[in-house]
Amino acid sequence: MRTFKLGASALEVPAVAVGCMRINSLDKPGAERFVRSALDLGANFFDHADIYGAGECEEIFAEAVGMSPSVRESLILQSKCGIRSGQFDFSKEHILGSVDKILQRLRTDYLDVLLLHRPDTLVEPEEVAEAFDQLERSGKVRHFGVSNQNPMQIQLLQKFVKQPLVANQLQLSITNSTMISQGFNVNLENESAVNRDGSVLDFCRLHDITIQPWSPFQYGFFEGVFLGSAKFPELNAKIDEVAESYGVSATTIAMAWLLRHPANMQPVTGTMNIERLADCVRAADIRLTREEWYAIFRAAGNVLP
Repeated sequence: MRTFKLGASALEVPAVAVGCMRINSLDKPGAERFVRSALDLGANFFDHADIYGAGECEEIFAEAVGMSPSVRESLILQSKCGIRSGQFDFSKEHILGSVDKILQRLRTDYLDVLLLHRPDTLVEPEEVAEAFDQLERSGKVRHFGVSNQNPMQIQLLQKFVKQPLVANQLQLSITNSTMISQGFNVNLENESAVNRDGSVLDFCRLHDITIQPWSPFQYGFFEGVFLGSAKFPELNAKIDEVAESYGVSATTIAMAWLLRHPANMQPVTGTMNIERLADCVRAADIRLTREEWYAIFRAAGNVLP
């Protein structure tokens, strides 16, 4: 699979990340088949979070991959921490404790990437900096990033954190593309002109932060998948038309739409279906034309000014 550097780091990562939020929906043989198939596809970047299955997903993954020192070196592991029941917590104590538990569940000595999961309005950035320094010195975490944060929140952290923040995981799909559509509507008095995220797309590009789109096939906030949905007939017709021209599935084209953006995004899959995962990976080999990209964007109901 096509690879690139994650953010400003030297870490070479595949264009598509494998999300493990639903791996606890598989039985043991199914989980083993899924992980083995992902690796066969060249998809060796696995995204976790300590809240996925209350930690169970990390345990299932470690068991499924047959974690050992030799296996570990073939993997790129990312996890997230900071969400607790009824609150967010970026305290030094919570970050350090969470990482130790993540490493224990994943049966590894280190994470390639740790993301702070959702902003904590009570964050003390000095504490985050102390936690990151300790994790880096101990070798427990090699790279750091954030999730669902806007530019000012990132800048506040970066004022104290010396490590570069290499990734920002954000919700983005063809039907959830406000970070793109507001850029077309600068200075206009319409709904699409509302800047809801502080121009996070441009900020991340300027500061070499890789955007990792999550829920790349969802519309709304986990309302459903737009592919095949009766709510999006024009969009599905256009995606199907483009898919037929390339001889691939609609899933591949929807993923290729994200990968076509010059920001070098790394979408995170959510499927536990091996064939759909293969369709997602296939998108890394397709570069949509400018005309195809814009046609799909407009078919989703976006109006160009």
